Amino acid sequence: MSDGIRIAINGANGRMGRALQDLLHDDARFELAAAIGASSGWRSVRKLDVVVDFSSPAGFSAALAHCVAHRVALVSGTTGLEDAQRNGLAEAARTISVLHAANFSLGIAVLTRALREAAAALPDWDLEIIEAHHARKIDAPSGTALALGRAAAEARNNKFDEVAVLSREGQVGMRSQGAIGFATIRAGDIVGEHTAMLATSGERLEFSHRATDRAIFARGALAATAWIAGKPPGAYTIDDVIGARRE
Repeated sequence: MSDGIRIAINGANGRMGRALQDLLHDDARFELAAAIGASSGWRSVRKLDVVVDFSSPAGFSAALAHCVAHRVALVSGTTGLEDAQRNGLAEAARTISVLHAANFSLGIAVLTRALREAAAALPDWDLEIIEAHHARKIDAPSGTALALGRAAAEARNNKFDEVAVLSREGQVGMRSQGAIGFATIRAGDIVGEHTAMLATSGERLEFSHRATDRAIFARGALAATAWIAGKPPGAYTIDDVIGARRE
């Protein structure tokens, strides 16, 4: 019998779910105990160490409820969550370990760190975030773009909801000081591209990340899963995983 970390994949039939299962075939750290799809439930799921969730907002809520009820750690990359779900995640962190990230790319984690520092050092520079994804993606801006914007706003001691400009159309007037603008592209089979642009008179600074293989997100999620197994209750971040890799 395997003595690996027992995990369930929630959203097993989606792109990320399938990518995770492909990697698990050759990863002795884990035992896949359950693969939860849209038509399957949690009733028959046996003891778990971690639930890895890449599903929908509704699927996320079901996974979180199961984790809280059975004291199981949760690693989630589901985007499009409502405020009530984010609050529920924070409440759950009082009794279980949770790690939610809009993007599990280790490169994006490093980009986010760099953007925080740049946004704080250049508080008067305009900031725009441009993202591109495949034509089938249903939410916009992407969860990663929003997470980048939130990180920059926090670094500038601003409230994200007060400075975010999620779309522009028609006679929108001059750009307001401190705004964080977003632009969205949906086309073809683009895996994921994000650029944070800081600009002022005479110069521009850009941070860009381009993903060409969805497996990078799955590898990052499994790194987070291995790291969080056995951790005490709390809300963790992909930045914590990055920090552990340097120790």
